[in-house]
Formats: sequence, C-alpha cells, structure tokens
Amino acid sequence: MDPHPLLFETGRRKPTLRDVADTVRHGGSEALTEAQRRADAARYQEVQCRSALNAVRGMPFKWTLNPYRGCTHACHYCFARRYHRQFELDAGDEFASVILVKHNIATVLRRELDRPAWTREQVAVGTATDPYQPIEGHYRLTRACLEVLARARTPLGIVTKGPMVVRDIDVLSDVARASSCRVYLSVPTVDDEAWRALEPGTASPMQRLRAVRQLVDAGIEAGVLMAPIVPGFSSSREKLERTIKAIADHGARFVGCNVMYLQDGTRTHFMNFLEREFPAMRPRFERLYAKKYPPEQYQREVKAMVALLHRRHGAGDGRQEHGRRDASRNGDGASGFAPEPEQVGFRWYSASGDVAERDGAVTVEHAPDRRFDDDGTIAHADVEV
Repeated sequence: MDPHPLLFETGRRKPTLRDVADTVRHGGSEALTEAQRRADAARYQEVQCRSALNAVRGMPFKWTLNPYRGCTHACHYCFARRYHRQFELDAGDEFASVILVKHNIATVLRRELDRPAWTREQVAVGTATDPYQPIEGHYRLTRACLEVLARARTPLGIVTKGPMVVRDIDVLSDVARASSCRVYLSVPTVDDEAWRALEPGTASPMQRLRAVRQLVDAGIEAGVLMAPIVPGFSSSREKLERTIKAIADHGARFVGCNVMYLQDGTRTHFMNFLEREFPAMRPRFERLYAKKYPPEQYQREVKAMVALLHRRHGAGDGRQEHGRRDASRNGDGASGFAPEPEQVGFRWYSASGDVAERDGAVTVEHAPDRRFDDDGTIAHADVEV
C-alpha cells in the first residue's frame, strides 16, 4: 500500500508545472478543473514534477527543495508571492488559495540523490513555500523527502512557520546523525495583533516557540528567525523585547533577524493590504519603501536594537553567531549575533558547520545617533512608522 496516498485519484497523468502555466495563461485559474477545494477554501492542484532539486546561484547553498508552491499561511509580506507568477497565477489571493502539490517529488528526489554525481551538498527546504503548511498533514511529502535525504546522508536546513515540524523529529534526528540538520522557525513577533494582521493562516507565535523547545529538547539544532520585522507592526522596542525574551525562554539555539523588504508582486500585494486594512499607514510605507529595501540606516537601527535586547536576555546563547544579509530576507535563512562586534543578518550553515555568508555585512557599533519614538519605535529621518 502506498504510504503517501494521493488525495485526488484520477486515471490520467498529472499536469506538469508548465502545463499548469499554459492552462492558466489561456483560461485563468478556474481552468484548473482538477484542482480540488478543501475545507480551508484553498484549491489544491496535484502536479507531476520532473525534477525535485532546484539549483541556485548567488546563495549560501546550492540546492533548494519545495514540495508545494503557494502557501495557505498567506503572510502578507512573504517574498515568495512573486514566484507564483511563474505559473501565471497572481501574487495576491491566488498565492494563498491555489496550491500546487508535487505529488511525486519524493520519488524524483530519490532518483536524483542516487546518481553517482551527487556529492551530498546542502539542501535548503522551504525557500519558496512553507513545507509544513497545513496540507502537509495529509500528503506528508515533506516527511517523505526528509526520509530520502536521511538515506542519502545529505545535510539540510528547513525554514518553516509550521509547528507540525515536531511530527518529524524522528526523521530529523536520522538526518542529523547521518550528516547535519538545522531547523529555523520563523517567529517575527509574539505580538498577537501583529500576528493576526500579517500572518492570517499561521499557527500562533507561542505554538511555534513551543515547537522550538521540543526540537531542542530532542537534540535537534533549532532556532528562531525574527524575519521579517515589519516597521510599525512589530518594530517597537516593547514588541521586540517581548519577542526576544520569549525566544530565550524557549531555549532557541540561535536567533536571527531581518527587516522586511518589498519586491515586485509582494510590494503590490502588501500596499493593497495596507490600503484595505490600515489606510493611514500606506503613505508612510511608500516613503520608507521608496526602493526595494528601507534605508540602510533604518535597518542598522532596528538590528542594533535587536542586538542590544539579545545581549540583555541571552536569546540563542546556545550558539551565538555572526551573520550577513541575504537576498531571501523575508523569512528564509538564518542569522545571529555575537557580542563584539554585532554582525546581524542572514546566513546559512554549511555541512561542515562553517558559516556560509554573502553580501553586505552589517556591523553595528552602538549607534549613538539612533533615535526612537515615544513608544520605542525606531524612526529614520523624516519617516516614522
């Protein structure tokens, strides 16, 4: 019996991702007549993938793996929204309501890792969609892929907002014994209002932190990404401090942070979200995000505050880290802090345990010229959020 049964059995070949793009291009997403609607109101289209691993350049890892495309977590800031346009689907509502399921990905991955040319380079799991979004509870594709990676002694890192990751502690332990394994739980803030506004489809921040504790207690190298910190929503000193203290209380082995950036389809979606839900904030965000990234000085100020609070509460003392900024700031990757000097941002560990870093180290002294609003929110020049 197939241990990973398909949710929707049909007698015909599943479409490829290219087939999906062609279908949507000519008839819109409603032309995906095999996509099935579930209780969460999302539609799930099973697809036949031709490759499992995706080769990437310019990143601190060479391979990525994503069992799903699209994500019902529906985080408004998610950088991966723009990738849905590769399939002619929009980066707004369809990113969270039309999910592509690579039903054969574990079989394809096994074939790729069995090749003599495979040299067991690190694989990053969850770079374009969350591997533990709710539908994983049925398909178990992420777990099946982890089992293949463990058998092939291939090191991996996982980024997720899904507490479901604790279900797979046994397989993650197998990977750790065979090579190396790190789990990055994304917890941008523990503030309930910001969580509900920005991450409508996710488990609560405290559930995610409890998952960190379970992973660490089981011997898994696990930590937290405060990524992204969203100006005006989660950037006040009080919210940053509550988050860092909660992270420390749950035993995270490392902590990282990055400030939100807005690119292509994600920018359009986020600005529309503000216009709909927080119209007074949109003009200020348009000034702060005149470009893809907020001003460098603003980012430095936010990270300096996080580093200060990190030292106060000792979050991530299991492994204090230096970090660098990376292109996947809004939730993908890892970073950390060390006492002197603080280099705060994104990074990914290599299989050997060495730090794999890339562009733009941010070295924060104690920034005597930084200033804060009355509520502790960091302000930059004439733009305050």
